[in-house]
Amino acid sequence: MKRKGAAFTGLSFAQIGIRGFDGTIELEALRLYGLPGEAPALLCGTPALPVGTREFQAEVSWDLPPLAPSITSLLEVTVANFRVGDLADAALASSTRFIELDAIAWTNNRVRVMAQNISPRATIDFVAATLSVAVTKRRIP
Repeated sequence: MKRKGAAFTGLSFAQIGIRGFDGTIELEALRLYGLPGEAPALLCGTPALPVGTREFQAEVSWDLPPLAPSITSLLEVTVANFRVGDLADAALASSTRFIELDAIAWTNNRVRVMAQNISPRATIDFVAATLSVAVTKRRIP
């Protein structure tokens, strides 16, 4: 199989399964029969064309203010290519025994991270640490 402008040379054939003729059409399965290096960039993705990418990450330095018991601190982090409603998660590269982190896809391309002191009595003061944020695009049924 050979196609102009795409690398189909070593590909034997492609099999595509489509489902949902009574409403939304979705790709059920895609199988390429050949070597992975022979698949076109549109199907397997490249750094410039991230087809099929579902997870996006960002890291920032966060210097939390001193947090008294039950007090929260908010930080907004920019992570490109996601929308409101996608799943967000955050982790702080520090000992966070009494700090609870929560992340939400607040607006398009912005994640709001909340840190809350869950210690019953201690005020916690951290030094600056790396905050990692990951967003996973939700699957629409």
